[in-house]
Amino acid sequence: MRLRAALAIIGLAAAGLAAAPAHAERLIVSVSNHRVTVTPNYSGGELVLFGSVEKDDKTPANRNNYDLVVTVSGPRADMVTRRKERKFGIWINTDSRQFLQVPGYLALFSNRPFDQIASPEVQRRQQLGLNNVLLMQRVGPDYADVVPNDPFRSAFVRLRSEHGLYREATSAVTFLTPTLFRTGIPLPAEVPIGTYNVEIKLFSDGALVTKAETAFEIVKVGFEQFVATTARHNGLVYGLITAFMALMTGWMASIVFRKD
Repeated sequence: MRLRAALAIIGLAAAGLAAAPAHAERLIVSVSNHRVTVTPNYSGGELVLFGSVEKDDKTPANRNNYDLVVTVSGPRADMVTRRKERKFGIWINTDSRQFLQVPGYLALFSNRPFDQIASPEVQRRQQLGLNNVLLMQRVGPDYADVVPNDPFRSAFVRLRSEHGLYREATSAVTFLTPTLFRTGIPLPAEVPIGTYNVEIKLFSDGALVTKAETAFEIVKVGFEQFVATTARHNGLVYGLITAFMALMTGWMASIVFRKD
């Protein structure tokens, strides 16, 4: 009985593999630097993503035109957007919306406008464009994403975009040849520290053909990173040093400003 069940499972698995479509293309991608160091005087920079489309004998002979969409997402965290209103002559917070584990940095690049690459349904399913990216929110007792023109969602995306942390560009991917491509990844001065995932999707005739992923890391170096690491891993030592520095600062100030 067990042998029969095992054979049935193997048969189902083999059938599933046979039914799964084989990719006729493969993406080979890399970034110019997999580790970006941020110093106290860091003012921003740019990475370069480059790659190629590799065809095989399963690639249709008439498939020559491709589209690429590159999505770069930085470390995730909970964030809050607040609405302010003027009451009694002062501005106060009247309402807020919490965004759950959303990217600290989000960029979408393509070689042409998204509506020319795929249908609206494919754009929603593949999250092409900022309006189609899922940004999970806490709405009362529920968790959901809302329509793109929701005022809190629009304000959140606008504020992040003003700091260069959310962006989209529909002419940022350049095909150097029919199969070689490149794009730049701008990193603003306020770029969050952490691991960044890069997803590259290849389309042809409005359909997703294949995709690939790579990653890079942004790390902080220098005295600030030493202080942050000490505070995180050696809280007692950090507290003692901070208290000692406060005492020394107070003692020196008493000497400098002492009245004879």
